[in-house]
Amino acid sequence: MSVKFGSAGAPDAFYAQGYKSSLDMPGWLAAMGLTAYEYQCSRGVKIKEERARELGERARRHGVALSIHAPYYINLSTQEPEKKLKTKGYILDSLRAARWMGATTVVFHPGGGPGADRRQTFGRAKALFEEILEEAARLGLDDILLAPETMGKINQIGSLEEILELCKMGRQVVPCVDFGHLNAVTQGGLKNKEDYARVLDEIARVLGEETVKGLHIHFSPVEYTKAGEKKHWTLQESHLYGPDFAPLAELIWERQMQPVIICESAGTQAADALVYKQIYEGLKPQS
Repeated sequence: MSVKFGSAGAPDAFYAQGYKSSLDMPGWLAAMGLTAYEYQCSRGVKIKEERARELGERARRHGVALSIHAPYYINLSTQEPEKKLKTKGYILDSLRAARWMGATTVVFHPGGGPGADRRQTFGRAKALFEEILEEAARLGLDDILLAPETMGKINQIGSLEEILELCKMGRQVVPCVDFGHLNAVTQGGLKNKEDYARVLDEIARVLGEETVKGLHIHFSPVEYTKAGEKKHWTLQESHLYGPDFAPLAELIWERQMQPVIICESAGTQAADALVYKQIYEGLKPQS
């Protein structure tokens, strides 16, 4: 296994070249030298089984690793019975789609503002997540990784600490570490190798070195305010907003990590993923 770089959804260039179907994404990414694709179910799990299986077949043919981003509507901390049912459904439907296409990982936002009592709100999120994990096991979907994502807004469930606590709830639960979000929520706190190392060390302390080695990573420039994340940008604007990928690339190389790195830049996610790959490969000794 090697470090895999890829795109969250289809970038503007894909459509500009006349492509329309997500079925063409694995071949298109492979032609660029990319090896990962995060299929977006952000507005709902609408893909049908036949199409999902075809996408999976094409991804395997081109050596592209698949993951899924579950719908944005998920809210583990909701107190409304109807929204609880919908949240369960969004995650379970994403797991079913992952099964069809052979995706290894389902990424999701925990959702929900912490309100007046953050721990109480998080307690509700854990209780609903426990129900979802039990249902996933009952349906035989517990061999697909569920990856709660670190969030970029202070008023959201999804701090690194909270994500790691969710990950302790099941063997199939792993973190999706969005470094753009972490940089936003810490007001530009990721500046050098030591800053990134602290994040990796904390994950290792809580979940073990093997989790760090195979980490699922999101990386892109993110503008932020005092409230945290405001907007995703492209590498052209990364000097304005950060974070810098180079220090993380050095740590990935030094620690012999083999993560999947998904770029979520605004419209240039594939091209920017390729730049990240080139930064990483530039660290390899020349033979």
